[in-house]
Amino acid sequence: MCLLKYLVVEAIPMESAAGSHSMFTCEPITLRMCQGLPYNSTFMPNLLNHYDQQTAALAMEPFHPMVNLQCSSELRMFLCALYTPVCTEYGRMTLPCRRLCLRAMGDCYKLMDMFGVKWPEEMDCNRFPDCDEPYPRPVDLLSRSDSTESPISVQRDYGFWCPRELKIDPDLGYTFLGVRDCSPPCPNMYFQRDELVFARYFIGVVSIVCLSATLFTFLTFLIDVSRFRYPERPIIFYAVCYMMVSLVFFLGFLLEDRVACNAASPGRFRASTVTQGSHNKVCTLLFMVLYFFTMAGSVWWVILTITWFLAAVPKWGSEAIEKKALLFHACAWGLPGCLTVTLLAMNKIEGDSVSGVCFVGLYDRTALRWFLLVPLGLDVLVGVALLLVGILALNRVRMEIPLEKENQDKLVKFMIRIGVFSVLYLVPLLTVIACYLYENSYRTVWETTWVQERCREYHIPCPYQVEQTSRPNLSLFIIKYLMMLVVGIPSVFWVGSKKTCFEWASFFHGHRRKE
Repeated sequence: MCLLKYLVVEAIPMESAAGSHSMFTCEPITLRMCQGLPYNSTFMPNLLNHYDQQTAALAMEPFHPMVNLQCSSELRMFLCALYTPVCTEYGRMTLPCRRLCLRAMGDCYKLMDMFGVKWPEEMDCNRFPDCDEPYPRPVDLLSRSDSTESPISVQRDYGFWCPRELKIDPDLGYTFLGVRDCSPPCPNMYFQRDELVFARYFIGVVSIVCLSATLFTFLTFLIDVSRFRYPERPIIFYAVCYMMVSLVFFLGFLLEDRVACNAASPGRFRASTVTQGSHNKVCTLLFMVLYFFTMAGSVWWVILTITWFLAAVPKWGSEAIEKKALLFHACAWGLPGCLTVTLLAMNKIEGDSVSGVCFVGLYDRTALRWFLLVPLGLDVLVGVALLLVGILALNRVRMEIPLEKENQDKLVKFMIRIGVFSVLYLVPLLTVIACYLYENSYRTVWETTWVQERCREYHIPCPYQVEQTSRPNLSLFIIKYLMMLVVGIPSVFWVGSKKTCFEWASFFHGHRRKE
């Protein structure tokens, strides 16, 4: 008889689950101390929140000397009432009486003191009902049809219990669903193997395209450095940032999940789990490069809007803007560097089994909000504000100041290029932010659904009174990774011109201009 109502899911046989119970159902008592009682079945988790009998047996060990020395005829029954409570046909639980607790504690108090055993706080006799009935009560052993009385109803949520297969060594500092020394399973806990293979190849192809585009932009700059001066010079550094981002994703494609996941240890009943923290040096390096250049790329776009603003509103020339280059570089590389070091100090690195890289905010919603959503959101707000002011200023120049037709056409083309480039950058970035917001909103529901579907397989408590269930769609993650990479491609639009073609043709013919 189930104690609580759950969705019916298919139990998957596991070697490590041999001999384990079926969660929240009556099961035979296997603790030797509690065998031979008037009842022979119990339920887990028990009244002390032990989720299986093996855990309960370990917790009972300090009381073995007192039971063996028979300091009290009531002690064995009282302990078993807590560690292996009777499983009634009602699917409910019965607490032992307070007087049973007082007699057991009073008879064995001196002996416990001799063995250095303290009466646990969770077994405080005042917590039990004031009655003097034997345990179990006769009504507990009757079937539902024979009884008109029901014991105390179970009305509690046991929270998430880390399965034995997902436990991690304590010194690594892992956390999963608020539980320490625990890590999510690998491959991804939401998707099937064939879905992950498709996603990996998709990300690999897109990363190659983005890498090619940004590398072309950077090489075009190297052919003629003097061509790209301020205010458009930040586009080159922006391209370099996303070149590094695409390179990391390409490496993740090659590495598969060898870095993002810890290897399984069947001998220790450990499944493959997600890598967390900085103990994996390759994972740490991938995270540092990916996060640093992702943030630096967004900062360089803001600096690009600042240079356009300075050129359009106060009418600064290229030389005047270039004098601020040191400040621009300090902000563009310094701010992402501070954020990256902070995340390393906080041990917030997480493996991503979908892309094969390591990043932040994949399972930790707090890190997602403060280290991804907030920085990217601020970059968008500042950049768009400066961009709009600059475009309005250029348009006012075009409308109010008489220019020759050739210069008028150049100004219009320049404004169109700025507008198109900004749209090509902002649409992917805003899509990435929207994906992060959606993840932040539904991550708890996805995790609860996963626990509910896997609780019987892992033999952990199932969620109580689940109001909403949902699973993430792979297309959401595909779009997120696509936009994280596509956001670097607009740099090609800026350098793409007839002049670029002539420069490459001259370069291959050996007539490259020298600085």
